[in-house]
Amino acid sequence: MARRKLGQVLVDLGYMTEDQLWDVLEEQNQSPGELIGQVAIRLGVATDAQVTESLAEQHGMAVVNLEETNIPPKVLELVPETMATVYKIVPISQKDGVLTVAMADPGNIAALDDLRNFLGVDVRGAVSSLPDVEAAILRVYAGHEDSIEDVIGQLESDFEEDDGTTRGFSLGDAEEMADAAPIRKLLNMILLLAIKDQASDIHFEPFEDEFKVRVKADGVLYEMVPPPRHLANAIVTRIKVMSDLDIAERRMPQDGRIELNVGGNPVDLRVSVLPTVNGESVVMRVLDRTVIQLDLNKIGMDVNILSGFRDLLKTPNGIVLVTGPTGSGKTTTLYSALNELNDIETKLITTEDPIEYEIDGLIQVPVNHDIDVTFSNVLRAILRHDPDKILVGEIRDYETAEVAVQSALTGHLVFSTLHTNDAPSAITRLRDMGIQPFLITATIEGILAQRLVRKICTECRSEFDPSDELLMELQLPIKQARQYSFYYGKGCQRCNNSGYKGRTGIYELMKVDDDIRDLISTNASVDEMRNMARSQGMTTLRESGLKMIFDGITTIDEVVRETVLEDVG
Repeated sequence: MARRKLGQVLVDLGYMTEDQLWDVLEEQNQSPGELIGQVAIRLGVATDAQVTESLAEQHGMAVVNLEETNIPPKVLELVPETMATVYKIVPISQKDGVLTVAMADPGNIAALDDLRNFLGVDVRGAVSSLPDVEAAILRVYAGHEDSIEDVIGQLESDFEEDDGTTRGFSLGDAEEMADAAPIRKLLNMILLLAIKDQASDIHFEPFEDEFKVRVKADGVLYEMVPPPRHLANAIVTRIKVMSDLDIAERRMPQDGRIELNVGGNPVDLRVSVLPTVNGESVVMRVLDRTVIQLDLNKIGMDVNILSGFRDLLKTPNGIVLVTGPTGSGKTTTLYSALNELNDIETKLITTEDPIEYEIDGLIQVPVNHDIDVTFSNVLRAILRHDPDKILVGEIRDYETAEVAVQSALTGHLVFSTLHTNDAPSAITRLRDMGIQPFLITATIEGILAQRLVRKICTECRSEFDPSDELLMELQLPIKQARQYSFYYGKGCQRCNNSGYKGRTGIYELMKVDDDIRDLISTNASVDEMRNMARSQGMTTLRESGLKMIFDGITTIDEVVRETVLEDVG
């Protein structure tokens, strides 16, 4: 049976008239994204308590007054503070194996599924207002905050023998342990803390004497407190159970995924298990749409470069390449470009390996090498689907490059990526693949090279006076450099004492005009093409990085690490 709309429930309960409901709906149309209950409260036609009661009525749940609810300590132990904060829930009781949690958004059924998966118990929802839930979390968890160290301490004591030694485990034991509350609790905390810190990857690495856990945030790995070595199998088994992998298979690599709904936002964890000499290594790629903003205005592109790049997006046909090493944000830039081009009049088709983010309005085709669904094969099929613009995840070989060139020649705009150090090098790479210079000049419209640099944490940013040696690394005259202010991050709680928080891009855009085409036709060197492009106003990666330094956005170390000296040669 279809659930009644919240506005109708508010009217049925007598908290709002039909006329007021129309006013609320009209106001909601002016502010998309705001929930109808929030609009009703903002306009003063309903109270917080009335909306909460209506939500409970709508979803068939009870209303809970958290200020008057006495929560047993054993129930609090089931749900760590991190989990309660991330999911905006408060555990209130457990009866007959069913845990009841108060939640501000009863429509978030996926959160209840996550909690069942994380905690291994049946979970039922009750309704409370968001301010009450947030206040209750602060109140009930005061003095009960869990840390990873506490959970690891509990694990060590739980699985020790009476004589102080640790016992060995068979596969059956590991399976049983993987379902044990402390193992669940440790893994839950690692995952939720990583997602909260906007990590991109989580690494579980077995060595002879230890089991390391490292988290990659802002492109740098940080080590967490390592769990006991003898629990490695149980932790890996738990990950396999969560991602629907074969727990008995320990000799072959396996890939899976875990879908979560954290704080109302879908988070995808891509899981890869790799057998090593010391056991199974696991890496989780965290794909969180709230962290990646697919908007060209928000990826750190300079105004002039952005204007030039947008001009390329308007080109009716040709090839636009984005180059850089793995993890330099190429895919995000291309997704942002497609997001901007995504309208009802344009047919957009992509082929990717793998598809990282699903976007409404795009036809996205995954590559599968096991059954010979390669970039080149998919690209040939795409051309029969009347596309206007095509994204090929990566040009890796002559065959894919050739089909991309043919697609451009037949009136399509093709976007793709290459692994080269800078924009001019992409021309050389295509020549090395076997593409004829006359085809390169006929199809390539522009090449964007990019890198990601860490941003200085705004909470602990401090000015400093760099040494002459440090300035020399930038290849700038000392006197010229001394005209600018330089900054670094001291390190604070917000940035985990790293001095950095978040990343931004530095870019180099080479438009392929008639002068560059003449050079390509004569098989000119990378240096000749770079010098020509610079004479026409191209900003190199190093120069783009220098601007970021002088604007106080990043540090000298970051720019030196991510850009090469030849950029200004």
